[in-house]
Amino acid sequence: MKVEPLGDKVVIRRAEADEITAGGIVLPDAAREKPQQGRVLSVGDGRLLPDGSRAEHQVSEGDRVLFTAWSGAEVIVDDEELLILSEDDILAVLD
Repeated sequence: MKVEPLGDKVVIRRAEADEITAGGIVLPDAAREKPQQGRVLSVGDGRLLPDGSRAEHQVSEGDRVLFTAWSGAEVIVDDEELLILSEDDILAVLD
């Protein structure tokens, strides 16, 4: 199933959480922090402007992005956890 966001929303797949710390300690699932970066899977039509036109997104499908910690809504689609958030919650595009 493909998730197609509306307006200025973006669908992101989070990066995998680190299982081992820099010091070599193995972290259990409960102790892992959710990463604040991921890959853009799809983008909406763009933000609606006052004149009725749509603003283009600054990110595109396939971009690796950094986003705020508590932003968006987590959804499960086809047993995969995705994040739907506003483009305003994206902080940067990573190379």
